[in-house]
Amino acid sequence: MTAALPLEALFCVGFDGNAVPDHVRSGLAAGLGGVILFRRNVECPEQLCALTGALHAASARPLLVGVDQEGGRVLRLPPPFLPAPPAAALGATDDPSLTQRLACAVGRELRAAGITWNLAPVLDVQTNPANTVIGDRAYGSDPERVTRHGLAAIRGFTEAGILATAKHFPGHGDTAADSHATLPESQQSAARWRAVEFVPFRRAIQVDVPLVLVAHLLSPSLDPELPTSLSRRTISGILREELGFTGVVVSDDLEMAAIAARMDVGEAAVCFLEAGGDLVLICHEAARQQVAIAAVRAAVRSGRLPEARVAESIARIGRCAARLSGPLGPDPEMLRGAIGDRSRGSLLAELAAITRDVS
Repeated sequence: MTAALPLEALFCVGFDGNAVPDHVRSGLAAGLGGVILFRRNVECPEQLCALTGALHAASARPLLVGVDQEGGRVLRLPPPFLPAPPAAALGATDDPSLTQRLACAVGRELRAAGITWNLAPVLDVQTNPANTVIGDRAYGSDPERVTRHGLAAIRGFTEAGILATAKHFPGHGDTAADSHATLPESQQSAARWRAVEFVPFRRAIQVDVPLVLVAHLLSPSLDPELPTSLSRRTISGILREELGFTGVVVSDDLEMAAIAARMDVGEAAVCFLEAGGDLVLICHEAARQQVAIAAVRAAVRSGRLPEARVAESIARIGRCAARLSGPLGPDPEMLRGAIGDRSRGSLLAELAAITRDVS
């Protein structure tokens, strides 16, 4: 194996606590590709700035510091950060300019806090009323409406200097089960996938969304054997070749039961990379993160994962990070200004009104 190949760059990890733990600090020094933050990591704006500042300072490469700040029930940052409503409320109002302004305002807070990457927007088309794992996280049941608002959110995040993520490819909206607990199945035909679920992702790729997150689903019409997150047919065949995506493909968390109940996390990480994925997401346990990194290293040494394959992914992740301009660390003064901006009050009033209207 080429000594200079930083395999840690293929991983994005989460951790407990409000300070950088030693194992994450070591990973950052070795070239870790990303870190994802959750509510468990955040106490207040000042502490968050100290945490992200330490993460960036410890990193050997430009770092993707991510968070799921979607809105509604998926908000990782507590008040006084902007309490965005669920996507369904925005979709029901159907004012893409409001969606864009909201994404820009959220993005400015994130960037000032030292966060560079939002795992949003959700581009799933919510077509199954029994689907609670997506539910109001989606902009609606019409692919064109989801597209309008998804592209507006991408524009807003980009304007604020935040990397956006289209998720959950190929589309989680027609499932009933929750991939945190089991492997959901989507039985629709290949034609239906292309006519409905792929529509928002295709358009997001056309406007150069930098990252796409792949869901843990089983769809026999796309791949009769493997979950979409481990499927070469889905990632390399459809996402890359058919839809033309050249950015970073990130896995959903490999600790979710949809995958973890079926295989070792190290094997899952290797399979994801074999399928054409780039950034392995492991959100919780340090031991599993180390097992996965070791498994990828062993697969490269043995030749199962060709060096050229992983070098492509490392290069994509580097190009993605290079899209971020200016200092990557936090700016507490800018954050105070973003939270205290007068225009924020009028935006909050608009958001409160649409939430009332759709409740």
